[in-house]
Amino acid sequence: MAAVKKIPLRKCTGCNEMKPKCELVRVIKTADEQILMDLTGKMNGRGAYVCRSEECLKKAIKTKAIERSLGIKVSDELYDELKKELGD
Repeated sequence: MAAVKKIPLRKCTGCNEMKPKCELVRVIKTADEQILMDLTGKMNGRGAYVCRSEECLKKAIKTKAIERSLGIKVSDELYDELKKELGD
């Protein structure tokens, strides 16, 4: 009997729902206080997750949830980059 592979769950900062990690986009704060979008989900750093929907991203921006999770101000450029990524 094969072991059932556990799917890692993460909470979206927009809708606050637990979802499989692979369905979310990760935003990280690196050790040198840099904010990056981590599409691989494997980069080192403090992470915040958001669903791949514009609705959730708008909610996360409005409530500053990503900034709170990372403990640092997030630039408008990064938000624009995220919007482009989700808009495709």
